[in-house]
Amino acid sequence: MKEIKFYKVAIFINCLVPLVLMAWDWYHNKLGANPVEFFTRTTGMLTLVFLLISLAVTPLRKITSIQWLIQFRRMLGLYAFFYGFLHLLTYIWFDRTFSIKGTIDDIYARPFIAVGMLSFFLMVPLAITSTKGWIKRLGGKRWARLHKLVYLTAIGGVIHFWMLVKSDTRLPIRFAFVLAILLGSRIVIKNLKQKTPTRTLIPPTREQN
Repeated sequence: MKEIKFYKVAIFINCLVPLVLMAWDWYHNKLGANPVEFFTRTTGMLTLVFLLISLAVTPLRKITSIQWLIQFRRMLGLYAFFYGFLHLLTYIWFDRTFSIKGTIDDIYARPFIAVGMLSFFLMVPLAITSTKGWIKRLGGKRWARLHKLVYLTAIGGVIHFWMLVKSDTRLPIRFAFVLAILLGSRIVIKNLKQKTPTRTLIPPTREQN
């Protein structure tokens, strides 16, 4: 139990490291010629990274049978939401200066922004219902069904990234490849589980006794 708490604290701190490093570089004017663009791109990338890491928890848990890994999934998912929020806030604040009309016009002009926003807003109900209390309110099955939205969020995030870079799509393709492996592994594990015969206990006969 103490080890799990230690791991949680270690993961919590390490997830904040990228933000601390960016704040340090910003303070020392080391974010390049366009700090806002750098921060926006980096927070967007971190959102995808944490989404993929959170999606990796379940297949890793099933493959290794290390059940306590599931305890880190919620934290990783919330960090994905956190960096996604910073990504969106930076765009609305510095790029659109909180102009609703300007944001709507930009969404029509640049569809990748619409895809990115939709992907972020799909994370909102997941972040809100991430607590144990919400699991009890919704029930395990309904909660699990709702949280499958994370698949659409990750797919939308990768598409958003791919549409953004336009020419050099090598990095978005790598993200798409990792996502395909993570989603594919779920299908493979589910099929293997269904094909695995369940053992039925046969009561011993009198001769066997």
